[in-house]
This record gives sequence, structure tokens and C-alpha cells, in this order.
Amino acid sequence: MNVGGEAPDFTLKDGEGNDWTLSDHRGRTVVLLFYPGDNTPVCTAQLCSVRDHWSEYQATGAEVVGISTDSVQSHKGFAEKNQLPLRLLSDADRKVSEMYDMRSWLPGRSARGVVVIDKSGKIAYHKVQALSLFKPADSDVLASIRKADGDK
Repeated sequence: MNVGGEAPDFTLKDGEGNDWTLSDHRGRTVVLLFYPGDNTPVCTAQLCSVRDHWSEYQATGAEVVGISTDSVQSHKGFAEKNQLPLRLLSDADRKVSEMYDMRSWLPGRSARGVVVIDKSGKIAYHKVQALSLFKPADSDVLASIRKADGDK
């Protein structure tokens, strides 16, 4: 996955069963937060941290979504249980995870990582967590969003 390259388009179902298509958000910075699974300690901490910093994410104007291989139903329950404000997308067949080089050593899961796509549809930031035991720092994700928007 090359920073500066075109972000591959995809459509996934969210926790409500609605389609979410990347290309529908062209003209807006998009953040893809890949994580291994719902209701696991590190993933819960990661997404609850995003929730706790949500006003900062909203201030960037970016569309922020979480992506894991869990089902639509799992996402719905996980989001409700943790009062998550972001949309969670189901990549059950791992096609999007593979497309974005988020392959995990965990069978049937995606790696933990962050992809920021700029307003023109180019990949501005791509990071896979070397060890999925550590969540990405919100400050790093927010800085990458601002950089994608041209704020240095």
C-alpha cells in the first residue's frame, strides 16, 4: 500500500446493515481504523479512546470508521454496549483488510492499523501496528488527519 497512491474503493455493511461506500465520501478526509475484533480488551480500549476523543475527531471534519472482520450483528451490539459514535464496518471475508495490507497473524482477523485517505482519494497515511497488543495513539491519528488536510 503506497502513500500517495489511489485508495481502492469498496462497499461494506455497517452495524445497521446499511451499505457504506468509500467513493461516496470523496471530497472529505476519511479515516479507516482497522482492528482485530469486537469485545476484545485492546480493541475495546482503542475504540472507546476514539469515543472519548470524538469531539477532536469531529473538529477535523473527517469521516472516521472502524473496520473488523466481525459480523454486522456483532458490530451493532459492540457499538451499543460501548456507546461508540463511529460507524463500524463488517469485512467478514477480509477482502478490504487484504486490499489495504492489513493482514493479521490472527486467523480470520484483520491487523490493527490506520489508513487516512485525503479529500482527493489518495492514501495520505498508512500504518499497521507491529504488535496488535498496542492501540494507535489518538494524537498520532489526529495529526495524520490534519496533515492530510494540508495543516502542517
